[in-house]
Amino acid sequence: MIRKTGRVLAHMPQIQKVIGLMSGTSLDGIDAALIETDGEAFARPGPALTIAYSAQTRALLRAAIDDAPAAIEGGPLPHSIREAESLTSEAHARAVTALLDKAELQPRDVGLIGFHGQTILHRPARRQTWQIGDGRLLARLTGIDVVNDFRSADVAAGGQGAPLMPLYHAALAGESSLPMPIVAVNIGGVSNVTYISGETVLAFDTGPGNAPIDDWMQRHTGRPVDEGGSLARSGHVDEKALVTMLAHPFFDRLPPKSLDRQDFGMEAVEGLGSADGAATLAAFTAAAIARAREHFPAPAATWIVCGGGRHNDFLMERLRALVGARVCKSEEAGWDGDALEAQGFAYLATRSVKSLPLSLPSTTGVPAPMTGGVLHKALR
Repeated sequence: MIRKTGRVLAHMPQIQKVIGLMSGTSLDGIDAALIETDGEAFARPGPALTIAYSAQTRALLRAAIDDAPAAIEGGPLPHSIREAESLTSEAHARAVTALLDKAELQPRDVGLIGFHGQTILHRPARRQTWQIGDGRLLARLTGIDVVNDFRSADVAAGGQGAPLMPLYHAALAGESSLPMPIVAVNIGGVSNVTYISGETVLAFDTGPGNAPIDDWMQRHTGRPVDEGGSLARSGHVDEKALVTMLAHPFFDRLPPKSLDRQDFGMEAVEGLGSADGAATLAAFTAAAIARAREHFPAPAATWIVCGGGRHNDFLMERLRALVGARVCKSEEAGWDGDALEAQGFAYLATRSVKSLPLSLPSTTGVPAPMTGGVLHKALR
């Protein structure tokens, strides 16, 4: 675990301004955040913003996700993936410019960008993970050094490559006054947890997050998300479908473990009405997160929910009813739930250039603490 106190340092590592960029598997847009950090004990959040993807961009990214399995096996690189990488890299550059304007900074004021990119395939069992995003192009467009490709080294070494936020979660939790053990829950396209208690840091994906709910909404209503969980609240949970989905073999696997956005289908809810399907999928996400308790060494006292899923009130109510502990939104803990992952990749980028670990055996299953990332120098 990373601590902000109690360490004796031979010298104080350099603290610099770093931008983090995150575009999650929910395909909703780009989160950009500025922090000041040394990549170790110090992380001070700054301004942040979110830029939504257009419907055209989301459609192109969905096509890239569909085409990725064949392409990674050696097929020709489809136009959808080439176009999606170029378009999303340019969109991330615009996000950096917007954040610099908001912070009233120039590119020379920022030491580094942590660029997660867009995951289009994640199959760690096959040692495959693919985040599109041209780090060299982003460095050229912004004039700032860029670190990207955070997951490949971990996966190549036999790790799950996800989740990658636990060390940042641990740094934040070390400063929290909330009762321990703390579980940080991220509900993006996929859901994951970080369990923090003293020196213990455990992490793993729990199951789907917003992705199936969002896909259901797009298909049945033409809207990208279930705002506030209002459609789910108007429906009824199909308990038979819920039991079927919770019987997926993923839940029998011991952590660390991770998922691809496409690993869970929606066959169990086919045939349901739009409201009942939304309710059942939200209940499934909550139940899958709650099952994480089976793998904790002791019950958690506090659950801090981050990511877009915290805005789905129906999902949050289901989770509170299941875990038997305090469940709060990230803002109640003093964390910016919209910017947290972007902040985390700024933090990890700083660790990358210092050759510090980004992942641990207890967070991704990698055999030893693993650094990672690829540095692209900007021409200044």
